[in-house]
Amino acid sequence: MTAAVRILDLSPGAGLVLDGTEWTVERREPELGRVQLVDQSGTRQRVTFRFLANHPDCKRSSRTASAGADRGRQAKTVDDLKPGKRQLAVLRLAHLLEVATGFRSGDRLRPGPGEPKPEYDPDATTLTGRRRAKVAELAAMDRREAELLGLSRVGYRTLIRWEQERQRFGLIGCADDRWLRESGGHPSITEAVREAILAVRAETLHRAKVTMRTRERMIHQYVREELKLDPATEVPTYRTLCRVWREWFGAGGARQRYARSAELPVKNGHVVVHRPGQVVALDTTVLPVMVRDGVFGDPVKVHLTLAMDVHTHSLCAFCLTLVSDTSVDVAMLLRDVMLPLPMRADWGEELQWPYPGLPAAVVAEFAGHQVAGLPFFAPETVTTDHGSVYRNHHLVEVQRVLGCNVLPARVLRPTDKHAVERAFGSVRSLLFEQLPGYTGIDAADRGADPEGDAVLTVDEMEHLVATWIVSVWQRRRLGEHAPSWDPGGDHSPNSLFAASFAQAGFAMHIPSPELFYELLPAHFVEIDARRGVKIRGLWYDDESVLRDYRGERSTRGGKHKGKWMIRRDPRDRRQVFFQDPITHEWHALAWTGLPPQGQAPAFGDARVREVLKKAEASGLRPKTDHELLPVLLELIGARAPVSQWKTRLTKSQRREHAREVTRAKAAAGDRPRRGDGESRSAAGGGVVTPMRWPERVRQAQESLDGERRHRREGAVEGRPKPPPPLGEAFRTRDLFLLPEDDEGQADDHSAG
Repeated sequence: MTAAVRILDLSPGAGLVLDGTEWTVERREPELGRVQLVDQSGTRQRVTFRFLANHPDCKRSSRTASAGADRGRQAKTVDDLKPGKRQLAVLRLAHLLEVATGFRSGDRLRPGPGEPKPEYDPDATTLTGRRRAKVAELAAMDRREAELLGLSRVGYRTLIRWEQERQRFGLIGCADDRWLRESGGHPSITEAVREAILAVRAETLHRAKVTMRTRERMIHQYVREELKLDPATEVPTYRTLCRVWREWFGAGGARQRYARSAELPVKNGHVVVHRPGQVVALDTTVLPVMVRDGVFGDPVKVHLTLAMDVHTHSLCAFCLTLVSDTSVDVAMLLRDVMLPLPMRADWGEELQWPYPGLPAAVVAEFAGHQVAGLPFFAPETVTTDHGSVYRNHHLVEVQRVLGCNVLPARVLRPTDKHAVERAFGSVRSLLFEQLPGYTGIDAADRGADPEGDAVLTVDEMEHLVATWIVSVWQRRRLGEHAPSWDPGGDHSPNSLFAASFAQAGFAMHIPSPELFYELLPAHFVEIDARRGVKIRGLWYDDESVLRDYRGERSTRGGKHKGKWMIRRDPRDRRQVFFQDPITHEWHALAWTGLPPQGQAPAFGDARVREVLKKAEASGLRPKTDHELLPVLLELIGARAPVSQWKTRLTKSQRREHAREVTRAKAAAGDRPRRGDGESRSAAGGGVVTPMRWPERVRQAQESLDGERRHRREGAVEGRPKPPPPLGEAFRTRDLFLLPEDDEGQADDHSAG
């Protein structure tokens, strides 16, 4: 069929299309190797066969009838037949099978009543005799009945033609071409009416939703006022307009705002994903399993963020966050996509890097640790939804640093992000439904007590999901998601990633540990000569780091001329990061309000805003951040006994404390470790820790005691002598010893 389509039909009357203009073959001159063409206006031209064969825009016309009913159209199928016509085709097929085999079913083992008939017995008759007998049988039928069944004009050659078509196309070969004739369209829709319909369509998209009767009146108005024509003669009937409107623009059952968004122009056309990392789909959903936080042990809901490679369907990174994720969490997740996943302590050799073409020892040498079997690459395009976490200036800077494009999915285009949406459902059915504390997808389907059933902590759930992805998801058969180049083969995300090595190669680029600092929000400030730098209301300083830069202006030019760049981690505000302009090494600047001894509890941006708001409301204008520490510890609640915490704090307050501790732990894991430069991956961690609330209370108490001690020591020049023990005076002198008289008289005279 493919070869036949490429052959040009140059018989007289055949149609050709050259550069978008339709021509008809008027005369053929094979002795000269040329043909004469004529267009609809009567213009004639002679061209050679060589010219037509090598013309880049020469094709057969779909309006020529010499190639039958399928010229210029897709191949006909049985589904194109209406129910009544399909029954007639089945009846014709039964007659053809009876001629060919002697049985209407076509099977000798399933004979019908009285079969085979003597005139159709294959053992006693020939094929020619059976065909002549069938022609006589059909000719003897009642004329009206034969016309109703489409068998009134069946001759010997018709049976031969039907049989040939049946052998080529099956049941549809028995259908009459007139049953599937080319649609005539709507001749009453002239160019003027077409222009009016399109103009009314564009106008009604911006208006509120109207009925078809209103659209009809607007079409009449446009034809009368703009085209200066008579609507009574030019515009077809209301029924025809309804049918045309439905064919062109659909049923129109959508809401008006959604209909407008669906008409937005499509940029760049269709994208074919053919290599890993070309498109990474990113989405966040509420984890359908109740877990317990690592601070109080209360059942909480966490958010699961997945990053899926669209080409291989690999879950290349994920993260669990309490309450909701932020732009920093998304930035660290994209960084984890580029980092190899380190092996966990309880993982066996079967979960190590398995891809042929790149030995595991080579990857481990570059990464500095044993690497698990999970793809890593530099993402090119990241598809997200329209959440505020993906639409901010920080993420714009993140995509510049990573060299990728963060593109929100088109409105009402679920295919842009359908892979990760389906992944959430697959992970839920394969893993989450089997865990205690599963909440279901609807409140009506929830169990009796999912909070009480929750037994896994956030760290345990993170370790479980990471293990399941590497051991199950990456080695699971894709099924309907098989690649286009091998739709019937058995493929998994791991096998597709390994196959991409041979197809597109693999650029093993592991980013440096300093990438962590480049993904943090930047602040451009001046360095105060006495107090350091001020970031979001808090002062940070380190004498050993800022010694040479106090009061100095930076050599930076442009918009932030003369200022220094400081990086802030919103998850842990106890320190910020400063890059030395000489050595380009990153240093941590501690908050000046931290006590000199002990470790203060972790707190983030939300707690800082709350502290500053309370200090302003109480009239506190601190000169130093040391005066903010008591306010901070009071908000954290360190002054109450440990036994009263769960009764004094509400559920939302406990959740805030748990979130601060969890985010601070995630921030500490993301920071590069000193010495080896190893960093945590998206599924890193996995160490199960006990509840941290007693530790958090102890940190707050030690911080407050250390600050008070520091203030007392700074109030005097030297270390004060401790007071004598109680009763020391009674032990150094005798209580029954009376003073001498001279001493008593001298005292009396001196007094007088």
